Amino acid sequence: MDSLHSTMNRHVKGKHLSFEERVIIQLRLKDGCSLRAIARELNCSPSTISYEVKVKLYHGKVKRYKATQGHDVYQAHRKNCGRKSDFLKKNQFIHYVHKHFFKDGWSLDVCSNRATVAGEFSSSDVVCTKTLYNYVDKGLLGIYNYDLPEKLKRNTKLHRVRKNKKKLGRSIEERPKEISERNEFGHWECDLVLGHKTKDDEVLLTLSERMSREFLIIRIPDKTSISVMQAFKELQRQYSEHWNDIFKTITTDNGSEFADLSNLEEASNTLVYYAHPYTSCDKGTVERHNGLIRRFIPKGEAIANYSLQNIIDIETWCNSLPRKILAYHTPDEIFERELDRIYQAA
Repeated sequence: MDSLHSTMNRHVKGKHLSFEERVIIQLRLKDGCSLRAIARELNCSPSTISYEVKVKLYHGKVKRYKATQGHDVYQAHRKNCGRKSDFLKKNQFIHYVHKHFFKDGWSLDVCSNRATVAGEFSSSDVVCTKTLYNYVDKGLLGIYNYDLPEKLKRNTKLHRVRKNKKKLGRSIEERPKEISERNEFGHWECDLVLGHKTKDDEVLLTLSERMSREFLIIRIPDKTSISVMQAFKELQRQYSEHWNDIFKTITTDNGSEFADLSNLEEASNTLVYYAHPYTSCDKGTVERHNGLIRRFIPKGEAIANYSLQNIIDIETWCNSLPRKILAYHTPDEIFERELDRIYQAA
């Protein structure tokens, strides 16, 4: 049969042989055609035909190629091809992930990479972050999408810069661009976390250092500017002569509770910058950490219901959480390193 008059679809190079094409190979071999001739007819490589006809059956004293046998071998190989799951082989690492995810609140990315950074597992004994998320989707880890606090709530919002209607001090537009690069220690962001939003409830003053991601949570009696400034005065006493090296700048919002914060510039070298209104991304580091607090203190719950030890435990957890952006070191590790440098230079 001439291939020009065949009703079979022309073979596409790079694709596997079909059963019909194997039948043609069997017929052409019986007719005495060469492998190259068969390859030209099927529009494939001669090597493809050569590999295929190695599958032979004994017929009496002669080895012959059979299309059915060739196709059966192909199907068997297809069942065993593809990448194999490491889930069962890396059982110890899976237990490690499960433990730190639920007990310590680590993300899957932190579990995957902190294991090698800390030297607890070799790179051949762990699976990557993407694979862990695939295991979650397949239900293999006992961890589900609703257990992942960020996965189900991410959305994209239109960003626009609004002009300040009130000026409490220096605008963030005056802040040096080098601060945005996060290469220098001592630049902080500041915010408040409210609880029950009643006058008699306490609030949390939060500060986050931009380079190390160190997070400070200070409990204050109310959200007045007097309470905020009292908290900063206490911080100044704590760090005393090192204050100017540790708190070089503070970026906050235009809330009335921070109206007096610029007074720090009179008593120290600290510069205070005020973000654009309704632009939380201007101080995204502290906003992100405020979201971590909400894992323990949901919105609407009174801060007064939580003891001082509860607040300390939340702060400790935040600062001992390994971060991808810190090469899977913790904020405490980076912060203590910088403090040692400052104290030794004094």
